[in-house]
Amino acid sequence: MEHEELHRFARKKRRTRLCLIMGLCAVLSLVVILAISLGVVNSHVLSSSSTSSESLKKTIIDKCEAFIQNNKSSSANNCQKIWSAFQQAFVGRDPCNVPMEAYDPLIHTVIQDPVCNRMLFWSKTKKIVHDFTEKRDCFLTLEDTLLGFIMNGLTWCGKEESNETFTTGCPGWTDCVNNTVRSFWNRASAAFADAACGDVTAMLNGSIATPFSPTSIFATIEVKRFKAAKIKSLSVVLVTKENKGTTCDDPSLQDLQKEIDPKLKYNCKAVPESKIQYCISHPDTACGACW
Repeated sequence: MEHEELHRFARKKRRTRLCLIMGLCAVLSLVVILAISLGVVNSHVLSSSSTSSESLKKTIIDKCEAFIQNNKSSSANNCQKIWSAFQQAFVGRDPCNVPMEAYDPLIHTVIQDPVCNRMLFWSKTKKIVHDFTEKRDCFLTLEDTLLGFIMNGLTWCGKEESNETFTTGCPGWTDCVNNTVRSFWNRASAAFADAACGDVTAMLNGSIATPFSPTSIFATIEVKRFKAAKIKSLSVVLVTKENKGTTCDDPSLQDLQKEIDPKLKYNCKAVPESKIQYCISHPDTACGACW
């Protein structure tokens, strides 16, 4: 009996050892599978971020070259230098901690001739103002300049401890104050306002309660940089629906008058949207007759 019990014990011990070995093999196999999976994921992430960077670079270079080709006055600009200065502003930085000053080198890289008497600012009128300038060359918005044209509609950001440029996973306009895209447009708007000269026009929305919104880029950045030494007048085109909306006596527009230098001539005219739409569809109409 003792021999039989020892035999059973030996068999039980072998089975236990076999189970332990099999369990260890299963754990090792799982570790290997996880390691391979993580490697594939990391490789995919690196590949995707690299692809995003190259894709954005191509888009920016292509738009830059197309603009220069169609605007001979911008021929002195170098698209590769513009790309390099652009990247330096945000690559490797927290996408919520990119101040507008980070784009100073980019702004200074671009050569832009002044366009006195033709500069058109806007607030809450994006579609109609760009429909208008697309058909007319008598006025120029920020988005019609080299940098504005290139960056319009694009999203980008960097990340800390990364040399990559990302086009997804970036903070939205209101997610944080100093986000990558918002800071660019703030800085570009400041440069556009700094260059304003002669007679300046602003197209504002007369269909909303506050045409001159105190939180808009026009109010917080552009108007504050209008210089009486360079600007003669500010003309507000208040776009309204037929016989509806605010008027030029609106309190917010009175605030606008208080904001600008008293040496600047100020005038405002409420213009039906249909009148501007007519000028858009009839480009032979003189610009002065559009409002």
